[in-house]
Amino acid sequence: MRHAARSMLAALLLAPALATGAWAGSDDVVVENAWSRASIGTSRPGAAYMEVRNAGEEAVTLTGLQSDLAMVSEIHRVTTDDRGVSSMAPAGAIVIAPGETVAIAPGVMHVMLMQLQRPMREGESFPLTLNFSDGGEVPVPVPVLGIAARGPEG
Repeated sequence: MRHAARSMLAALLLAPALATGAWAGSDDVVVENAWSRASIGTSRPGAAYMEVRNAGEEAVTLTGLQSDLAMVSEIHRVTTDDRGVSSMAPAGAIVIAPGETVAIAPGVMHVMLMQLQRPMREGESFPLTLNFSDGGEVPVPVPVLGIAARGPEG
């Protein structure tokens, strides 16, 4: 009886989160075209790219990510100043409006994978989990392409 009461209480507490439009743990967040480049050993950071689409009716906020491949995983934004000098810095939380797609793409943003635990080898893949402000998580398998790859198409 006690277990049934706990289960019912948990269902009641979770119901509002499940009823909202775009919940990151649902099918409302779609990740497409994930890829990465092979690394040169483990001494240099790796990078990954993808498109994150919000197919729901409410905004979602990407707050972080994790992978067993790297001790530190962050999304970095690339900016270019008026002199043409590019730099990168952590992007922070990324709000994705309903119906919008955020491109985590070369020259714009990238997943920075620091302190690699093993080399990123062409032909392999690794798991990456996107974390959202609503507590939802979206697992993403990321294929590792060649070291000079420019995207999943070639």
